[in-house]
Amino acid sequence: DVDEDADRTIDADGLIVAPGFVDIHTHYDAQVFWDPVLSPSPQHGVTTVVGGNCGFTIAPLEESEADYLLTMLARVEGMPVESLRQGVPWDWRTTGEYLDRIDGTLAPNAGFLVGHCALRRVVMGDDAVGNEADEDQMAAMEHLLHDGLAAGGMGFSSSWAATHNDADGDPVPSRHATEEELLRLCRVVRDHPGTTLEFIPTVGPFDDDHLRLMTEMSLAANRPLNWNVLVHSAGGGEATEAKLAAGDYAAERGAKVVALTVPDLMRVRLSFKSGFVFDALPGWGKPMALPDDEKMALLADPDRRRELDERANSDEAGLLRGTANWETKTIAETFAPENQRFEGRTVGDVAAELDKAPFDALCDIVVADELRTSITPGASGDDDVSWKERGEMWRDPRVVLGASDAGAHLDMIATFNYSTALLGDSVRDRGLLEVEEAVHLITDVQARLYGLRDRGRLAEGWHADICVFDPATIGPGEVHTRFDLPGSAGRLYSEGDGIETVLVGGEAVIEDGAATERRPGTLLRSGRDTETVPVPGGSDG
Repeated sequence: DVDEDADRTIDADGLIVAPGFVDIHTHYDAQVFWDPVLSPSPQHGVTTVVGGNCGFTIAPLEESEADYLLTMLARVEGMPVESLRQGVPWDWRTTGEYLDRIDGTLAPNAGFLVGHCALRRVVMGDDAVGNEADEDQMAAMEHLLHDGLAAGGMGFSSSWAATHNDADGDPVPSRHATEEELLRLCRVVRDHPGTTLEFIPTVGPFDDDHLRLMTEMSLAANRPLNWNVLVHSAGGGEATEAKLAAGDYAAERGAKVVALTVPDLMRVRLSFKSGFVFDALPGWGKPMALPDDEKMALLADPDRRRELDERANSDEAGLLRGTANWETKTIAETFAPENQRFEGRTVGDVAAELDKAPFDALCDIVVADELRTSITPGASGDDDVSWKERGEMWRDPRVVLGASDAGAHLDMIATFNYSTALLGDSVRDRGLLEVEEAVHLITDVQARLYGLRDRGRLAEGWHADICVFDPATIGPGEVHTRFDLPGSAGRLYSEGDGIETVLVGGEAVIEDGAATERRPGTLLRSGRDTETVPVPGGSDG
């Protein structure tokens, strides 16, 4: 009961008033400088984000390493180089200085992890790629991480994913770290309250070494570890359970390991401009790292095309061989006028019409589009059985929902809309969850995992981070390319349907589905805005 007159009244008749959604896996580290709204996340009901995942951050920083980190981000996270050069000042050194630069500028709440690749590159320079750290370098990395967490970094992130390569096509710095290095950096985390761990162990099946490593990381830090990313479809139950078993293995040893999964289909658009995913094919890493003009010349050369196609379809490609089933790919979006008639058609269909081999037909389209063509693999798991199994998995306590990658892979994925997709397609249309349960799974679960103080619930005395939505119309808007980044670069974008009002700290950042000019977001700092979430077998000794 409130006795005072309201400054403003929101008519929520027929609508749902829920806690604001919490997205713990984003890459908004660079976008904060040119887009303080962190769009389009708030338009999908998100009030709190965590950035700096996968070991990829832009702090700490040395002037000599700025270009490496910039081009690495462009390569591995699909951020346009021109946007990173024009939109980011690159003039801080410490994590604390970076956080101070963005404090007080944001619409939603945001916290940022400290990334392993930046630590390694600042300390080791060129030696960060291809070399183990010596004792002096290890100590320097530990010192930098201590400083970053003391300044408010939310925790430590790293990656061993085989798909993570830098602008030269080489494995990113964190992939060269030993287990000892990872564990020593995790031990730094335990000294700082309200911190956490995020890690990518592998893109393939887990073996005992993966289970042991993640458990030891959690115990070393005395913090939960969430790993990215679990994807499930029908027929994959055994593989899914094998990965979820990492949570059981950890729990038996007093640790906590949870799988991060996106509560929607992974609808992927692939592009030769970024080359992400393609660069994991044998012999494709260096070609996909070439400048655009050189890459276009390569793709226009019949002999080089043939070499790439043969390597992609060889036994050497292993599990990634299906990536090169060109005829099954659908042409999602084109840009040259002569290519517009191919949109929505499979490469195989177009190749038959043009009387060309599928890869030749695709390369001709890509070159005419100056590499911007987006193609989609056939959607896997878009069947009733897969959706039912997926819904059951979301309830599993060994799982946390998220994995939006918002701010990254800007020409590749639109999983930034997972919250509206979940509440629309999965809750309203498919009935996989009750709406209250779904809201809990994208608000309070994440807030408690990261120890966010007074966020994630609607409770007296807590922060007024609120999403008001229409359950009858909520859903993701149509995905399209929008050229609004610095340098006029493009990104996949969609608004959220049915999101009426979004409040951050009681102030509206979204009204009638549109962003306002208000910037009430809190720059979340560990220890001040978070509390420690220890693990049962952890110790601060």
